[in-house]
Amino acid sequence: MVEMSVAGIALDAASRTPMVLLRDPSGRRQVPIWIDQAQAHNIMAGLQGGAPARPLSHDLMAALLVAGGLELERVIVHAIEDSTFHAVLKLRPDLDEEELAEDEVLELIEVDARPSDAIALAIRTGSGIWMLEEVVAEASIPVDAEADAEDQSAFSRFVDDLSPAALVRHLRNQDNEAPPEE
Repeated sequence: MVEMSVAGIALDAASRTPMVLLRDPSGRRQVPIWIDQAQAHNIMAGLQGGAPARPLSHDLMAALLVAGGLELERVIVHAIEDSTFHAVLKLRPDLDEEELAEDEVLELIEVDARPSDAIALAIRTGSGIWMLEEVVAEASIPVDAEADAEDQSAFSRFVDDLSPAALVRHLRNQDNEAPPEE
């Protein structure tokens, strides 16, 4: 298994569908998981931290775990079938060491979950996000960190140099280059 981190939320260029990007520890492989707008919002809210005015569904789930005496130990994305990822939550009772018998082995509770829900909950609880190596190998795309850094740098320069007057000129030029409407 590989512990993954959330690299961010991106939009698929072709479909404009959001996806959560999970990156391996080496930073060389990234797994995109397509999600919907609401899931993207919940994951972003968790990444940004801070408490919302009213709890979102994943804040509620985290509170229910605490109230029920459970702790999310980790999330495991364990399969991909027909472009659909499958995940489980690994929960353990939140017990003090004194409450366990010396020879007692603590069994984890496994709950099936959509990866997007599992990731949003893991972010809120500070739990690990794990993926089977076979899934990473099948679904990952290589990350070109150099190209990514160059793109970010070029975009930053563009934004730094952007002025309202230049934007108006650019938009006017776009209008002049557009083909006439029929």
